[in-house]
This record gives sequence, structure tokens and C-alpha cells, in this order.
Amino acid sequence: MFDLRWIREHPDAFDAGLARRDVAPMAERIIALDAKRRETQTQLQELQTRRNEASKSIGMAKKNGESADTLIAEVADIKSRMASLEDTEKAGGEELDGILSGLPNLPRDDIPDGPDEAANVCLRTEGELRNFDFEPKQHFEIGEALGLMDFEAAARLSGSRFVVMRSAMARLHRALGQFMLDLHTREHGYTEVIPPLLVRDHVLYGTGQLPKFGEDSFRTEDGLWLIPTAEVPLTNLAADSIMDAEELPVRVTALTPCFRSEAGAAGKDTRGMLRQHQFEKTELVSVVHPDDSDAELERMTGCAEEVLKHLGLPYRVMVLSTGDMGFGARRTHDIEVWLPGQNAYREISSCSTCGDFQARRMKARFRKAGEKGTSFVHTLNGSGVAVGRCLIAVVENYQQADGSVIIPEALRPYTGGMEVLRADG
Repeated sequence: MFDLRWIREHPDAFDAGLARRDVAPMAERIIALDAKRRETQTQLQELQTRRNEASKSIGMAKKNGESADTLIAEVADIKSRMASLEDTEKAGGEELDGILSGLPNLPRDDIPDGPDEAANVCLRTEGELRNFDFEPKQHFEIGEALGLMDFEAAARLSGSRFVVMRSAMARLHRALGQFMLDLHTREHGYTEVIPPLLVRDHVLYGTGQLPKFGEDSFRTEDGLWLIPTAEVPLTNLAADSIMDAEELPVRVTALTPCFRSEAGAAGKDTRGMLRQHQFEKTELVSVVHPDDSDAELERMTGCAEEVLKHLGLPYRVMVLSTGDMGFGARRTHDIEVWLPGQNAYREISSCSTCGDFQARRMKARFRKAGEKGTSFVHTLNGSGVAVGRCLIAVVENYQQADGSVIIPEALRPYTGGMEVLRADG
């Protein structure tokens, strides 16, 4: 959501920002709707004042034994006019909110312009690519050959885009999640949270998934939504609150299942675990003072990078273009891990600063010491990292010619000392 005053004062800048997100100019329409609503509100206030005056005069007239018929008729007319204006004001507000809630966040000035991922810019590349003396396989080829990944069984149970993992593979997957949680809580200062996996409409609205992207999530028959990411409940912990400035920053993390319909991903990554309806992810969320949000994005990106550094996985950090950025983001850093089986870098983490975009939707504010007024916080979110994709990266980068997989040293305390993943588990 946006500051209407800012739009009124900077209509050209607002439209220019929308244009960078390939959205048609909206400032003129928004300003007109806002002016009409404010005019209606002024009329309502004036009528309310006159109704109060007339009602007081009616009381005085009756007390003095005078006729109040004219005043009573006036009050009745005022009530009728106010009811009509209230309906007008409500309809105008809903129309205005509907427009604003469907518009993406404006990109920062330093974001590269472009229609899609082809315009993304590489910030840095880390790690050495391994030289294989055999043709590296993709993760699903390795997992199926070991008998530890079963996509056919998952399809019988649930359909496409699911997997059953068994024995040592399941243990490795669990180890990765626990390793990430420990790293972020012990070394990076995040507080662990176990949030609900089912949330109400207003929670998805607060982080920007509703109303525009409802088809990307799963909804239960009683109207609750399965979370597409822990960003949704974690960020909404700050909703409808006024924090003291001294409480900021707030940093929380959670390891949760995530559920996505992948409605727009038909035909993409249909083999393996890269794009699934159900997956686990370690999420990082920060709620910060506006002055600190840019620095916090760098910090959060670094926290996610540390996961890959500890595991010895090559990766690169990309800044996303205006056409590839998410709906609520002002700037996004994607971390792409190297997958030798695909001979390509693939996204494993996405860290974004949203400015006050989500905070306005959630009404999340803070107050400086000694001041009466409040300001909106800034929110950030990032994957720290996607567990399934990290499993893919480990399996592909540490595969051996005989089909086994070396377990990175950082994970061995979480695997009961297991050093090599084999068919026998």
C-alpha cells in the first residue's frame, strides 16, 4: 500500500515507478478518487455539526414550549443525506483500496530495469566449481538410483510435484533444516518461532499475497489458507502494533512446511524436487527502523550466504530487475546455487526489503521515545534457505562416481556422524 499524501505530492514519480514495473499510470485516478472521498468526508462532518446544532435547538425549543417541527424535519433530512453520503464514502474508499492493494511496490532507484530475469545483475560469485571426472547426474537420478527418492509413490499418494524421501535421504533433509536453524539463532541473532501453518485472509493480505495472488496458495474449505512461506505469519506478528523504537530491530526465523499451488508453473521443472507443492524452508524476517532497512538487506543476504559457505556450495548473488522482482519488494537479492547436474545456477534464496509497503497493509508502526506520533516500520524477508533446494545442491555437488554422496562436514553432527549417503542408509 502507499501513502496517499506522497502520491498527491509526487504523482509523476509515482507513475514513473509503476512504469518501471510495467504498470499503467494510476496517479491521476487515485488522486481523483481520494479527492472525492475527502470531499464527501468534509460534507459528512459539516452535516454532523449541523445535526448536533439542530438537535440541541430542538431540545431548547421543547423546553421553552415552542414548536420544533421545522428543526425536526431538518434533522430527518440531514440523517437521510448523511446515510447517502456514508454509502458514497464507503464505496469510494473500497474502490480506492481495491486499486491500491493491487499495485506492486515501487522499485528502488538502483534496481536494474528489464522485463524478466535476463536483466538481473550479478553482484558477486562465491566458491569454486568442482571438476568432475565423470558426467554429473541430476539429484533425482541419484536419489532414485539409491532408492531414497520415490516420485512414483508420491504421485500415487498426492499427484505430481511431490516426493517421498526415505532413510538416509530423509535424515539428510532433516539435518539441513536443523543446521540452518542453529546457525541463524546461535550465530546470526534470530529468534526461533513456530508459527501457525494455517492463516486467515487478512494475514495473507498483510504481506501482499491477497487479493492478487490467491490462486498461488491452497485454501481450506473453512476459509483458512496454508502458508506459502513462513514470511506470512512471521511478518504479521507485527501487525496492528505500535512498538517502541528501542525494540527495533526484531529478527525472527522459522523452519516450516510451505505450500504452493504453482499455478503459473505449468511445464516448469516437472522432474525432481526443484518446484513442488509442499516443501520446507527456513525463513528470515526482520522488522526494522526505516533508516536501517537497506543495511538490513545486506545483513540478511549475508546470513543466507553463510549457509552455503558452511556447506561448501558454490553460488552467486543477483540483484533482480524490475520485471523479475516480487510484488511487495523494493529490492531483491537472489542467491543462486550451482547445480552441476543441470550445469546451471538455480535460485535457493530470495532476500527482499519491502520498505513500509507491508507495514501499511498490516498497520505495523513504531514510536520514538518522547514523541506522540508514530511511523511505519520497514519489513524484510528472506529464505535462509530453502531446505529441499539445498538438499538438491548437496546431492549434486557432492555426488561420487559410484552414486554415493559425501556428507558435508558441517552436517555430520546432525546426521549421527554419517559421512557418506549410500543406498543402505
